[in-house]
Amino acid sequence: MFMDHKQVQRIKEQYPQGTRIRLIGMDDPYAPILPGTEGTVNVVDDIGTLHCTFDNGRTLGVIPGEDSFSVISRPEQSDLLENEAEQFGMKME
Repeated sequence: MFMDHKQVQRIKEQYPQGTRIRLIGMDDPYAPILPGTEGTVNVVDDIGTLHCTFDNGRTLGVIPGEDSFSVISRPEQSDLLENEAEQFGMKME
């Protein structure tokens, strides 16, 4: 599934770093993660894949529209600002 720039930007805004998700289903015969497994979004790449670290220690990309998941929580606005500052080498105090 190909997404245009606007769709990818919307996904990046909808699932910022730190968003917690619960996997409902994944159609990946090579590296499936069991339904119900929870994880944290690390980054959304430029094609709209959510790269996550799951609580069972696995890391895997989740594709909106192909994989099924629900959002458990999203980071607070202050957490987002702090993460952005760290990303650019600044420390907020």
